[in-house]
Amino acid sequence: MLADADGSVAKAYGVRHPVMGFPRRWTFYIGRDGKLLHVDRDVKAGTAGPDMAKRLAELGIAKTGK
Repeated sequence: MLADADGSVAKAYGVRHPVMGFPRRWTFYIGRDGKLLHVDRDVKAGTAGPDMAKRLAELGIAKTGK
């Protein structure tokens, strides 16, 4: 999760809506090495948590318990 008060990250990642200007709700999965693993462009607010956990498991990201 990221708070992007000034919108600079949304701009850098290209997620701002081209007409309306607000950031779209996308999830970026970034590995420890900084490489992009996956971009979910169809985030559903009601199931975002379970969907994220499922995707992390599919990507082979181990639970750390932290």
